[in-house]
Amino acid sequence: MVLTPHGLRFLGRVFPCSIGKTGVTAAKREGDGATPAGVHRITGLWYRADRLPRPASWARSIGPGDLWCDDSAHPAYNHHARAPLPASHERMRRPDPLYDLVLTTDWNWPDAAPGAGSAIFLHQWRRPRFGTEGCIAFARRDLIWIARRARPGTRLIVPGPSLPGYSVPA
Repeated sequence: MVLTPHGLRFLGRVFPCSIGKTGVTAAKREGDGATPAGVHRITGLWYRADRLPRPASWARSIGPGDLWCDDSAHPAYNHHARAPLPASHERMRRPDPLYDLVLTTDWNWPDAAPGAGSAIFLHQWRRPRFGTEGCIAFARRDLIWIARRARPGTRLIVPGPSLPGYSVPA
C-alpha cells in the first residue's frame, strides 16, 4: 500500500481516500490531526459482525466493550482495551459506520511513546475529502476490498509531507 496524491495504491488499484485534516507530518503528536509519514504495517483487522460479514479469517469482531486508549499517561496508551477504562479512549463500537471495519497499524505500537499519537487506522470515511484525525479513510466498498486482501504485516507507505499533493485536504 502506498499513499499517493491520487489515493491509496494497493494491488494495482488506486482508491480515493481521506487523510488527516492537517495533512501528512513527519513529527506526529497526539491530537494534531495529521497522518504520520513513514513505513507502517497492518497489525489488526476488526469488524462489526452485526453489520458486516467477516472480511477475512484473521478479522476480530468488535464488541460493546472494545476500546482504544488515547491517554498518553495510561499504560494501555495506543492499545486495544476493554471497558470499563477510566482513561481517555475511543469506542471501537460506534453508532455511526466509521469503525464498522478497521485495519490497525503499528504507528507508535506496540511500545507507545507518550504523546506520539494513537489510533492510526484505515477506516470508512464520513464523506470524500473529509479530513480525519490522522487516519486514512475510504468509501465502504473500497475498504472492504482492501480488508479482504490485506494481511498482518502488509506495508503501508506514507511519503513525507514535502511530496507534492500532500497539503491540507480541501
